[in-house]
Amino acid sequence: MTSAPRHSGILFGAAYYVEYQPAGTLDRDLDLMVEAGFTVIRVGESVWSTWEPREGEFDLDWLQPVLDGAAARGISVILGTPTYAVPPWLQVLHPEIVADVATGVRGSWGARQEMDQSHPAYRFYAERVSRKIISRYSEHPAIIGYQVDNEPGMLLPRNEQVFQRFIAWLRQRYGTVERLNEEWGLVYWSHRLSEWNDLWRPDGNAMPQYDLEWRRFQGELADELVAWQAALVREYARDDQFVTTCISYSRAQIADEKLVMPLDITAGNPYYKMQDGLTVGGKSEREALWWHSGVWALLQWGDRAYSSAQAPFLVTETNAQSIGGAWQNHPPFDGQIKQAALALIARGGRMIEYWHWHTLHFGVETYWGGVLPHSQVPGRVYREVAALGASLKAIGSALDDMQPDSEVLMLWSTETKWSFETFPPLSRSDGTPDSNSYMHLFDAHYRGLSEAGVQVRVQHVSQFIELSAAELVSRWPILVVPALYIADDAVLDALVSYAEAGGHLVAGVRTGYADELARARRTVAPGVIGPKAGIRYDEYTNLDNPVLLTAPLDGKITLENGSAATRWADVLLVDDAEVLLTAPASETGVGAIVTTRASGAGRISYIATVPNPELSRSLARWLVPETAASRWRADRVVTVTTASRESRSTIAFVSNWSGSDARVTVPHDSLDLETGERFSAGTPLTLAPRSARVFEQVTSGTE
Repeated sequence: MTSAPRHSGILFGAAYYVEYQPAGTLDRDLDLMVEAGFTVIRVGESVWSTWEPREGEFDLDWLQPVLDGAAARGISVILGTPTYAVPPWLQVLHPEIVADVATGVRGSWGARQEMDQSHPAYRFYAERVSRKIISRYSEHPAIIGYQVDNEPGMLLPRNEQVFQRFIAWLRQRYGTVERLNEEWGLVYWSHRLSEWNDLWRPDGNAMPQYDLEWRRFQGELADELVAWQAALVREYARDDQFVTTCISYSRAQIADEKLVMPLDITAGNPYYKMQDGLTVGGKSEREALWWHSGVWALLQWGDRAYSSAQAPFLVTETNAQSIGGAWQNHPPFDGQIKQAALALIARGGRMIEYWHWHTLHFGVETYWGGVLPHSQVPGRVYREVAALGASLKAIGSALDDMQPDSEVLMLWSTETKWSFETFPPLSRSDGTPDSNSYMHLFDAHYRGLSEAGVQVRVQHVSQFIELSAAELVSRWPILVVPALYIADDAVLDALVSYAEAGGHLVAGVRTGYADELARARRTVAPGVIGPKAGIRYDEYTNLDNPVLLTAPLDGKITLENGSAATRWADVLLVDDAEVLLTAPASETGVGAIVTTRASGAGRISYIATVPNPELSRSLARWLVPETAASRWRADRVVTVTTASRESRSTIAFVSNWSGSDARVTVPHDSLDLETGERFSAGTPLTLAPRSARVFEQVTSGTE
């Protein structure tokens, strides 16, 4: 990853597809965009069959009026390569490029991303059309950047050429069949290989080690696709143009910290339920991986996007109206458009772009609402978007170079997520395996921190081990590790070193249990962490029902009513740790739920369950007693998210996520960046329902 886009202020706009519109709407659309404060549109990435209607026959001129019209109005453009949606003529000409959904079982056409994107025939045509488009338009002054592909990594193709590449990948990784047999434990169930061609296909595989390596290999296919396209585009791109892709973080192939390495900036697509889904106290359970519900989940998406490169990001698609199927209709309440945008900006967003400008009249996404409704007559949502555009214009460059603040570091493990998708520790209520176990475990800890007002920085394991323990402790005195199941010795040693250097390590269930190949460790759980934490365990149990906890009268943790252990519990044997929370006696043997112990200059705490929201918030308040929200003396329905600028002082994003008035007290002399109004320290403020404001701390250096 090189440099971020060079511009002042937050980019603001929508995806715009003139090719989906009736003739004669372009000037009207662009003029309405100007009135709404748009500064950017994204074009061209979904219509390969428009760019190349027949094999070798290119129509490249249709986009010229869009680019010229945008440039004339001061609107920048991000141009996409159309490689994720294969035209019918290519499907007919090369049917072999379709992704096999099982060995020898071809998938079907009629949607998108149905192909094996590593297939040489696909690559030939994808490269040709991309070169035609980029070379045609790279010098156009409106274009500030390029999006390669679109939400890559949807499938795990099982084509013959993919499997043969997997074998070659294993041979390079392991060298000999004998070593593979040993490392994977293939003595089990008579799976020892005598030669490489003995390796069975992934369809019926039941070996965890095979499964994890297959997912790693598939991740590299997505990485290679994006790197290949990025390199191709850079042959034509100007120095002042950036290259990115848009990420859907739930995609099967995605290891996002690796995917973004050849790109200039991270970009992605957060979708979320609005109305009660953006109301504190409303329903906020994870119902799907690609969209979210809950204010905390919106903030989590921003922190995940920042984690990809540990840097600011672009929002390439997000809600304008309802998003989803024809049966999922939750358009925003007044104010929620602005609230959601500012929440994402607060966590590092440098662009807010809606999906999309005009609601489609055909296709599977007919009811994915855009800025304009089906009538194309500007309505309430357009007015809400335009009001946000005016706010961002008023704020101007005041948010340039800011970095989101964080009190707690959380560790993310894509490989644990992959492993748990096939071999999960948690079950659903009907007893079936919960393939979303990792997300539920991660969410359980993140949600409590967020709802208690704690600001989080998320790091990938590979990013974590690049920093020294001393640097980590100085930046984040608390490290929460929800479920680090896949980890080599060096990573576990780094966790212990962090604590001994003065940090507070908080470890959750399954942490330290397996090694880098998903092999259960021979050491007493939780591995090297256990002796330093003063605990160990031999047994664990799923919990069929929540177990309510009570805190000791002299305890350090003040529990919310309803605090409970859920879904899982380690049966801890406590050696010399302090027990903070205990489950009621039962025949399961579960006792200590939360323990803590000094370790070196720091501390290790262990949470032996999946905390429900009440317990998670209680733990968060114990870990971080003072937050930005507490300094603003904010009502429970208010979030306060802060960021720091290199050249100026703290920025505070203050939002009332309820339908009633809420109150805060300004903790220091502050300037409302939108209105220019100044407030003295100690001033009480009333926040209107679903309102969001941005303040800057006024100091002698900002007068």
